[in-house]
Amino acid sequence: MAIRVSVLGASGYTGGELVRLLACHPAVQLVHLTAAQHQGRSVDAVFPNLRGVVAKPLEAVDFARVGADSDVVFLALPHGLALEAAPAVLEAGARVVDLGPDFRLRDPAAYARYYKHEHTAQAWLARAVYGLTELYRAQVRTAQLVANPGCYPTAAVLALAPLVQAGWVAGPVVVDAKSGVSGAGRSPSASTHFGEVNENVRPYNVGVHRHQPEIEQALHDAGTPVRVLFAPHLIPMTRGILATCYVPLARPASQAEALALYEEAYRGEPFVRVLVDELPQTKATYASNFCDVAVRVDPDRGLAVAVAALDNLVKGAAGQAVQNLNVMFGRPESEGLWAPAVFP
Repeated sequence: MAIRVSVLGASGYTGGELVRLLACHPAVQLVHLTAAQHQGRSVDAVFPNLRGVVAKPLEAVDFARVGADSDVVFLALPHGLALEAAPAVLEAGARVVDLGPDFRLRDPAAYARYYKHEHTAQAWLARAVYGLTELYRAQVRTAQLVANPGCYPTAAVLALAPLVQAGWVAGPVVVDAKSGVSGAGRSPSASTHFGEVNENVRPYNVGVHRHQPEIEQALHDAGTPVRVLFAPHLIPMTRGILATCYVPLARPASQAEALALYEEAYRGEPFVRVLVDELPQTKATYASNFCDVAVRVDPDRGLAVAVAALDNLVKGAAGQAVQNLNVMFGRPESEGLWAPAVFP
């Protein structure tokens, strides 16, 4: 029997990417696609890449109906909106994968600090499972509510987790990450306008970005508390994240030892590729669910540099959400996702 799936917020970049992936998933039946904008229009009129693939209309949202008709509902909504949507859909009987930030931070005070309003669904917050599949697979399997990670934290945590798990990190860690403009969403703004972004690279929200506590929380789960200074940058490309992480080492280590650590940590993982002689690049993961990681050690300075590259809309959002869907419903983890990157 097909898994009945609905997407709330199907007209944004992440929602459209979800529809693209789910439409080709052999075990999925798309039931409802909702959107605040473009209601009544077909999804393939909003996303021309879906012509001939999906022609379902974009509906107004009815939480009770969507929850009753679906086995799982993906929430691709701006922050704050899932606080109402998730409980309503869950109470109607569906499981939820929330691609927004509303259930990622376990501390409601931290949520209020970084997202500027109170968390109004704390009963469900306590039950949410963080959906970084490689680290939380066992919990995701039985979860009713999965908080899909942010794109930057996915790259940073996958880059750093083997070092943290082994107790090699002295900290604090600097995460220097670059993202394409699609990470800012589909709604236009001056800061993501072509004329502002083209031929320009700029840092933003250094040390105060909302993803900084999320990265620290996941690394704490992976091993021991690690302080992180997160420095994101916007670069003039559509897709992709490259995270370069600078790690003070708690013990002497060689390049061979560090590489062995990564190869062991990600052995058998379908979507994490450990590079040996090359360093990650965004083009090698474009439009795919792969994350490429590498590590380099400078023994003279007692530093490791861990690097990860991924597509922010796929492994950093919609692809990881589908990966979690597969785990939640006992499907092969790579089902509907096993495709190479688009190159060049």
